[in-house]
Amino acid sequence: MRDDHATDLELIIDKVRRAGALAQHLKTNGLKTSYKSDGSIVTNADTEVNLWLKEALLAARPDYGWQSEEEADNAERLTSLRTFVLDPIDGTMGLSKGSPYWTIALAVIEANQPVAAAVYAPDSNEMYAAAFGEGAWLNGEQIYASRRDTLEDAEVLGDARLFGRDIWPLPWPRLSVHSRPSVAYRMVSVAAGKADFTLALTPKRDWDVAAATLIAQEAGAVVSDHLGNPYGFNAIDSLKPSLICAGAPLFDEIIRRCAHLEQL
Repeated sequence: MRDDHATDLELIIDKVRRAGALAQHLKTNGLKTSYKSDGSIVTNADTEVNLWLKEALLAARPDYGWQSEEEADNAERLTSLRTFVLDPIDGTMGLSKGSPYWTIALAVIEANQPVAAAVYAPDSNEMYAAAFGEGAWLNGEQIYASRRDTLEDAEVLGDARLFGRDIWPLPWPRLSVHSRPSVAYRMVSVAAGKADFTLALTPKRDWDVAAATLIAQEAGAVVSDHLGNPYGFNAIDSLKPSLICAGAPLFDEIIRRCAHLEQL
């Protein structure tokens, strides 16, 4: 492992764990909820975790760029050698409703790809982490994506209604579909072999998927949009049109089923 990737990973694991304790404290004392201009929910946990992590991380790495869901974009990140990409609370709606499946997702991006990443689910004490070329880990134990090669009875994380829509010329076989409010948690669950794939045809942003992309890839999963285009990060536009994260043996079949959708 490159020394800078190793030290970055150590840094972000420590800070994300501390931020998780802050979020749990705020939850215990009663979350304060409001709504953004687009109608999405935001809590004081989102904003306070964002502020705490920004201060802590940029104090340690003042030359790194910064991109967060809870902050206006700053074009200076585009010229930084490395950039932190943060979703301070991924799955805010779930957090506000008492679901344990919310996460803090943090990545370090270099040359448009994640090189160190942590996704932390504080309520279940699950710390997923990876550094480029070094594998993926859950609480210190190496994890591997599913090797399932048939869709029948596959374990899926996502919206069960998606697979019954009339957009599919070929009906999906029987699937076991479960909902999780955090996109990052769905992806790291695939990385850990807890699910076989996750599929979403709704747009995602860099902060939704950057950290979990590295963890999934290092565990042997494949990540792309629904047409098989791989992700790049820290570009001017952070929008990703869709998401597939799957164990490698299932990936081509999922892509084949989505190919007719072309651009959404």
